[in-house]
Amino acid sequence: MAAAELERLRMAGAGMAIAVLTSGGDAQGMNAAVRAVTRMGIYVGAKVFLIYEGYEGLVEGGDNIKQANWLSVSNIIQLGGTVIGSARCKAFTTRAGRLRAARNLVEHGITNLCVIGGDGSLTGADIFRSEWAGLLEELVRDGQISEEVAKKNCHLNIVGLVGSIDNDFCGTDMTIGTDSALHRIMEVVDAITTTAQSHQRTFVLEVMGRHCGYLALVSGLASGADWLFIPESPPEDGWEDLMCERLGETRSRGSRLNIIIIAEGAIDRSGKPITSNYVKDLVVQRLGFDTRVTVLGHVQRGGTPSAFDRVLSSKMGMEAVMALLEATPDTPACVVSHSGNQSVRLPLMECVQVTKDVQKAMDEKRFDEAIQLRGRSFENNWNIYKLLAHQKPAQEKSPFSMAILNVGAPAAGMNAAVRSAVRIGICQGHTIYVVNDGFEGLAKGQVREVGWHDVAGWLGRGGSMLGTKRTLPKTCMEKIVENVRKFNIQGLLVIGGFEVRRNPRFSAGWGGSGHPRGVFLGCGSGCRASISQLLGCLQAYEGVLQLVEARGQYEELCIVMCVIPATISNNVPGTDFSLGSDTAVNAAMESCDRIKQSASGTKRRVFIVETMGGYCGYLSTVTGIAVGADAAYVYEDPFTIHDLKANVEHLTDKMKTDIQRGLVLRNEKCHEHYTTEFLYNLYSSEGKGIFDCRINVLGHLQQGGAPTPFDRNYGTKLGVKAVLWMSEKLQQVYSKGRVFANSGDTACVIGLRKKVVAFSPVTELKKVTDFEHRLPQEQWWLNLRLMLKMLANYQISLTEYISGQMEHVTRRTLSIEKGF
Repeated sequence: MAAAELERLRMAGAGMAIAVLTSGGDAQGMNAAVRAVTRMGIYVGAKVFLIYEGYEGLVEGGDNIKQANWLSVSNIIQLGGTVIGSARCKAFTTRAGRLRAARNLVEHGITNLCVIGGDGSLTGADIFRSEWAGLLEELVRDGQISEEVAKKNCHLNIVGLVGSIDNDFCGTDMTIGTDSALHRIMEVVDAITTTAQSHQRTFVLEVMGRHCGYLALVSGLASGADWLFIPESPPEDGWEDLMCERLGETRSRGSRLNIIIIAEGAIDRSGKPITSNYVKDLVVQRLGFDTRVTVLGHVQRGGTPSAFDRVLSSKMGMEAVMALLEATPDTPACVVSHSGNQSVRLPLMECVQVTKDVQKAMDEKRFDEAIQLRGRSFENNWNIYKLLAHQKPAQEKSPFSMAILNVGAPAAGMNAAVRSAVRIGICQGHTIYVVNDGFEGLAKGQVREVGWHDVAGWLGRGGSMLGTKRTLPKTCMEKIVENVRKFNIQGLLVIGGFEVRRNPRFSAGWGGSGHPRGVFLGCGSGCRASISQLLGCLQAYEGVLQLVEARGQYEELCIVMCVIPATISNNVPGTDFSLGSDTAVNAAMESCDRIKQSASGTKRRVFIVETMGGYCGYLSTVTGIAVGADAAYVYEDPFTIHDLKANVEHLTDKMKTDIQRGLVLRNEKCHEHYTTEFLYNLYSSEGKGIFDCRINVLGHLQQGGAPTPFDRNYGTKLGVKAVLWMSEKLQQVYSKGRVFANSGDTACVIGLRKKVVAFSPVTELKKVTDFEHRLPQEQWWLNLRLMLKMLANYQISLTEYISGQMEHVTRRTLSIEKGF
């Protein structure tokens, strides 16, 4: 959405009334959706109402329907559950209940309804819409409303947002709450893994999902579970023998634990439920393993939403208001879905029907069709899990050998990519080498062959198990070529990014933990380099480009090469997402949540938080949306002193409300002169007497920690796809017993563009790369900047708020004077 279009939308909804409710089971991210609908509605000039307690509140009316202002939804984006409540309502399933609901909406002039819930809640909304004209006729006939009122409110527009941790709704890549539920599951799996290793135990984990196996499937893929039960693909008859055999094999090879994940709706081929206790008893009786059952239950619904869910819900909420603005009496009820990086509108009941078709296929034991109906992503996840869970002997030994190395700064998910690449390479019959310490290690001959079980347990590890170095090939090209020849390496998989680095020789001039107004996190020594002291670069992308450009001089480099983008900065050309960026955003978000909490307690305090990312503002922007920041300064979106002045005035006005805190994010290289210290001094000076300032530099904590479920699965998928692509290319360029790859399409960056995995030649990407600033020339996420600014700009309703407060004071004064 362009800035001009946003400006045009101001007051485009004048005269409209929009209501939003949450229904059914709660899901993390619902509050972010409520916030976005409310603020976008106010932005376009509509009246916005919050309906408390779901459909029950809609039927009961009264204080359950309240008009909202901008500040009504402040400080809720980080909260789990739903602050406006949710309840299952039997009354709304009857016509009499829907009649009462219609009366309550008409009383407030509401003819636009946004429902956030599962397929049952959305189906109920569509029924309500289809009956609307008849309900109004009945209200007129009973004398509850006039014909004039009925004519004025003759049509009800409905838009749905799918809020469900199960991700069981067809038509969307992800539903609100699913990613957060996966976070909860992986936190438990990681914790259980440590105790299981200590006692050599087997754990059976039961996860939610009703009749959908998505949570079980993705958590199984992200944890490397030994066995997995999902309702869409029941195990073959005799599975008990096979499962116990595989668990025993795993232990015999030295593993100290087994993890079995079971979806709550798991069944066998005859439709009989498979329970977690049945599986536990089976393992104990046949293998004698010490076995425990953990049923995760409603912990999966709880806790703070992930960054993905906050951003997803915000995008969907804004799109929902747009859908209501553009709706006509002939527009069918729609659901806002997520496809790639875009919010899209789909006919509600068509999606509901496909969702029902999945269950019908399962009931009729058409399980292969059920998996296909779940979508391509579900099917890919299932196929990759089956490939990687257990070693299958290659049909024949391949003549090819591949080497895998990590380059640049560590990024969460690197180890997942290495693990999957090693295992799929072995499945293809290749000889697989790993290289320690990047290109420098390759030059020094730090190369070793690995097997299937050498990478066991790598999925949940942060950092880089292989080690990384910042050496580029051009500094040691002769040695690299020598070892490529020595180990007969015919394929090179490089996992890394496109980073700037700090020179460790420089120390703090003004920062450090001793700064009276600042706290610097992740700096290690308690000091930091200034922004002007950021120099040098290191990246897998440029390293492979150097190797490709040296092919003319060294025939040994005429091999197949692939880059898996792995950098927290998300600045690698050829892909929308880099491995590690999701973990980094969540790390920054969690820190900012704590900072906001501190500011809420202190009052009248503004925090200026510096994020990493080099010149790329992805981290600052997405974190800013996820935490509801007042501003986020980035290099790609130029700003002037006038913009800084406007932001200071914005925060000064904000301190006059009940929300007496501020949060400003700054990308580390967003401006040569407007440094973090400069912003601190500016805000401190201009806000003197109104608010004070503090600085936080998040630093390397954004690189650390366990990978998020997204990065674990993304790394796993990229590793598999990369090796399969390399295998295909090796076959194409193999002739007379040797590999000779000198065309541009034999050295590529693998990336995700919207929903498609694409391979882009590094030589082609060179044309669309800003090497000076280490950036792609086009970045999709810049479209999110307008959402960040719009949802933070509360000044539209500030006058209304202040006048309302003054009216309250006046009424109170009059009451006192009259002795009331």
